[in-house]
Amino acid sequence: MPRLSHVARRALAHRLLESRRLRGRGEVLTGHHNTNYVLRVGLLPALLLGVMPFVRFKYRVPLDRVEVVPRIWPREADVLEVVCRHLREVPRCLAVLGDRSVHTYRRGEALSERNPDGAVGEKLMREFAAFFARTARVPVEELPPPPDHWPADGDSDGFLHWLVDFTETRVHQPNRERFGDLFAAVGIPEDAMTRFKENHHGLTTRPFTLLHTDVHRANVVVRRGCITVIDWELALWGDPLHDLATHLVRMRYGKAEQDRMTELWAQAVRKADRGELTAGLHRDLETYLAFEYAQSVFPDVMRAALALPADADEPHFRAAAQQVSRAMGRAREPLRLVDVPDVEQIVEALRKWHSMSAPTAA
Repeated sequence: MPRLSHVARRALAHRLLESRRLRGRGEVLTGHHNTNYVLRVGLLPALLLGVMPFVRFKYRVPLDRVEVVPRIWPREADVLEVVCRHLREVPRCLAVLGDRSVHTYRRGEALSERNPDGAVGEKLMREFAAFFARTARVPVEELPPPPDHWPADGDSDGFLHWLVDFTETRVHQPNRERFGDLFAAVGIPEDAMTRFKENHHGLTTRPFTLLHTDVHRANVVVRRGCITVIDWELALWGDPLHDLATHLVRMRYGKAEQDRMTELWAQAVRKADRGELTAGLHRDLETYLAFEYAQSVFPDVMRAALALPADADEPHFRAAAQQVSRAMGRAREPLRLVDVPDVEQIVEALRKWHSMSAPTAA
């Protein structure tokens, strides 16, 4: 084929992949942040991208969603370039095409399909513990630099307070115009995160490591009893207990499994000669768990409201209210809430918001 510049090859590959996507080719996997199209590479796209033809790959298209999670590195590809050198099972990014990207496809079954809820068992928990230990050993000097004014290595208080400030300034405040009345009606005080920050400090100093921050069932591929953790776009450099806490909550472990997973995590990082990461483990893990429950009320309420269809009826409102009620129940203690509405009151709050808004996809 004629010699094309790098930019021209990428532009042509982009057009070809968009054409296949729009024609409905391949399996479609939708998450909170991206829609992934599992396609088979034809000869021309393979030549343009410099990969083997006729193999399956994942074409990722970002979704237009409410911002609820921090992203400190603009390009997931830059993080994956480092991660894949040390965690060989993680799918590589083959190309960045504007705001879209092409990744190798990892064969296996998503844990969310294989086991959408309930206990995952000792073997998989040991796999998770080993994953966290290996992630903690990724050399920080190989990672892209963090943003300016990022907390210093080991400043666990600074890291937690950065997360709290992000929730307040980038999630809560920007959405008050649209959701402020709904937040108030379901029981979220306007100064919720300010009070949380005032009440949570004095964390033990721990070395910072690479964090995935979103290890839940839909981001885990299982094959032959081994796991692969995908989707690294929300990776951070910070306190490893934050990674453990988000995992414990988002996996929906029961109390016994949370305790066992914590024990296995500690064993794995000590075995990897990173025992210093366990300093202050049990006291500080409770703080990070409290933060996870506290910050999640904002995205949970917004997603429940935004998911209501234009012609929402009673079952829609009740399902959304149950989702909000669960989030408020988890946040009651961390946010020191005194008066949390019951489901009937939440249904009415959602009805009022819906009648005054033009819902879009969450």
